[in-house]
Amino acid sequence: QLSASGSVEVQQDLLSISLTTSRDGPDAGTVQTQLKQALDAALTQAKQAASPGQMEVRTGNFSLYPRYAKDGKINGWQGSAELVLEGKDFPRITGTAGKIQTLSMGNVSFALSREQRARVEGEAQAQAIERFKAKASEVSSAFGFGGYTLREVSINTNDQNPMPRMRAMAMSAKSEMDNAPVPVEAGKSTVLVNISGSVQMLASPVRP
Repeated sequence: QLSASGSVEVQQDLLSISLTTSRDGPDAGTVQTQLKQALDAALTQAKQAASPGQMEVRTGNFSLYPRYAKDGKINGWQGSAELVLEGKDFPRITGTAGKIQTLSMGNVSFALSREQRARVEGEAQAQAIERFKAKASEVSSAFGFGGYTLREVSINTNDQNPMPRMRAMAMSAKSEMDNAPVPVEAGKSTVLVNISGSVQMLASPVRP
């Protein structure tokens, strides 16, 4: 039983920013209408800058729930709405987020695009396979065998991502930066491929 791993560190190239708003009021219909108006205005503005692959626009969570008094009776309603901007064009996404007035900053996250992930996984896997083969040959030779055959193998891939960073900006301070791009800084992801399996050692051929 042997194992080996390969890892490649790569710059994150996919940005996701969520914009949210919340409303509170005595009437469910009024709260829902206010949320819808805020979301529709943001959605209209964001779609003007949308571009396939560069900045995708989609709605996120939309919730409406009652608020209860101490006696257990409903005394009001609360709700929230979310808009998500996601893609590879960081300036387009951050610039659009900074211009939207009806929603506030919710969350910022970074990831790898499918293309970036596929490329890096291939590199890390090739690295792991070569290390596995080298270890199998080394162990076989150390025990005095002439080689080995592969019996079974499993390959597992995972990412190690740092926490997203926002340069010197509190999410609640959007009013101070209206119409300005949201300052973000992407980190790096380490794609790790682990290979484990079993090999059968082969005796050296006997010379006459």
